[in-house]
Amino acid sequence: MRIVELASVDGYIAFDLDCPTSAGGTRLAPDVTRAEAGLLARAMTYKLAVLGERIGGAKAVLRAEAADRAATVARYCQEITPLVEKGVFLTASDLGTRTQDFAPLPGYRADAVMHQELGGELVDTMVTGLGVVVAAQTALGGLDGRTLAVEGFGKVGGAVVREAARRGARIVALSTLHGCVTDPDGLDVAALEELRAAHGDACVRLLGLPVRPAETLYEADADVLVPGARTGTLSTDRAARVRARVVAPAANVPYTEAGLRTLRERGVVTLADFVCGAGATIGYLAERAGQVTGADSARALVAERAGRLVGAALEHPDGPYAGSCAVAEGFLATWRDPDALPDGPPLAPEPPR
Repeated sequence: MRIVELASVDGYIAFDLDCPTSAGGTRLAPDVTRAEAGLLARAMTYKLAVLGERIGGAKAVLRAEAADRAATVARYCQEITPLVEKGVFLTASDLGTRTQDFAPLPGYRADAVMHQELGGELVDTMVTGLGVVVAAQTALGGLDGRTLAVEGFGKVGGAVVREAARRGARIVALSTLHGCVTDPDGLDVAALEELRAAHGDACVRLLGLPVRPAETLYEADADVLVPGARTGTLSTDRAARVRARVVAPAANVPYTEAGLRTLRERGVVTLADFVCGAGATIGYLAERAGQVTGADSARALVAERAGRLVGAALEHPDGPYAGSCAVAEGFLATWRDPDALPDGPPLAPEPPR
């Protein structure tokens, strides 16, 4: 792992492997850390490996407030342009950044399929949510009538909610920074969309439902829990209170090692975040290879690939997270020397008690 401190902005780029090309998103938030960059880069290594790509994982984190996003990302893009020109570092949007932020970088194409909007939603965000939902659907054998508890209602959380509803699922719990709302009969997705557009994350306070602390989402009675926040949210203590049958992460690195073990011991199906959240990566790689010609073909490819990867992982005797790790590590061993392999899967440290 090599972590480079940026000169033009407050932040870092983490390169998980020493290889000619590394790829991963750029995250912006006021509290991102060097350690977070490393965890996210490891997750990208595993994500690219399960997809059979000989590319190292990377991640950039920029410490800034949302109001300073445009200026911060502009300086950052100028600094990394030489790396992008040489193919050393390939990046795209992540938490706190937008696809259009990276227009100044070499190779950016405004007309790319993944950068297009369909019904007001970017294709790269749409297929990210699609991958999460197809993963959950594969684990359950169908989504019609199933229930989901979704953390976050931003870009990816919104895509998950919309796709799950299209497939007949009910969203019975939803949280934002303003709290968590629940309804066993299913939240009104259309009303949520309207309130989100007008009021942002405060939408949960305007549904006329009791608002509980945001972390209570993890205890919601649902078939599927979709963690969508930052790293390490599924710690031992929180994992012990999860009531869902399946965890299908939209966030990167939600599990701690002990939290993952606790969930497995309780019989919860733990899907790998680096598979569930691979939709945009699948789409970008496929478009670069000429396999995607429009939004419909991107959706079809992501749905097929995500379903196949999860289906294979579910057959592993130690559960789907271990199954996905085995695929990633098996592929890495085909092109990395033994002493150049990652020292473990992307799992967050347990928070201090």
